[in-house]
Amino acid sequence: MRRPVVGVIANAYRVEDRFATQMTGERNLRAVAEVAGALPLMFAGCSEITDLGALLDVVDGVILTGARANVHPTHFRCEPHPRHEPYDQQRDGLALALSQACVARGIPLFGICRGLQEMNVAFGGSLHPEIRELPGRINHRMPRLESGEIHPDPTVVFADRHDVNLVPGGAFATLLGCETIRVNSLHGQGILDLGERVVVEGVAEDGTIEAIRIADAPGFALGVQWHAEYDPQRNPINRALFQAFGEALAARQRTG
Repeated sequence: MRRPVVGVIANAYRVEDRFATQMTGERNLRAVAEVAGALPLMFAGCSEITDLGALLDVVDGVILTGARANVHPTHFRCEPHPRHEPYDQQRDGLALALSQACVARGIPLFGICRGLQEMNVAFGGSLHPEIRELPGRINHRMPRLESGEIHPDPTVVFADRHDVNLVPGGAFATLLGCETIRVNSLHGQGILDLGERVVVEGVAEDGTIEAIRIADAPGFALGVQWHAEYDPQRNPINRALFQAFGEALAARQRTG
């Protein structure tokens, strides 16, 4: 049997502020290849380039990766603001439709950071552009130096920063074999109102939703707010998630 193929969504970037590019972080690709045991296939986060139906005929699963751009607020009936840019509306349109299609077809879907947010919005939920501005919330953004620059050491940027309390007996608690985990934190935007079929599986100490599943999904349909693609080769929590995703891919291959 061939290795399962996982579609890994890309994001819009501009090289040298001139050349339109589609990119994804190599950590996502390595997590798929080295931990989930699958072949990563990066696809453009743009419906003008990527035909959704053709993509889903080729892949055995999909990962919606993290990204710098926020989901455009018009998708949940809010007004955009320049200070919450950048946006990537091409990816929005594709990712929201893709989330619904994967769940409907039982194609394993794993949302990471922005991917979790896209899954929530796809099912009618909303987001807050700056979770840290809500009463009682902490700053979930990546660590910075006193100068305001992003910390140059990735081990500091991706270090575990807060606990997540998992729902007892839920999908994540069962999968991970515990009810409290510790995770990294690199996001400004987060879930405000839940989508119709979105079930909370884990919450940070400050009440921020960190893990979700899609209710009644016929296949793997989980999302995490932290960057699970960081070091799943050694991090036991992230490794368990990508291994479970890999098992879902293999099951999909056998039955599909």
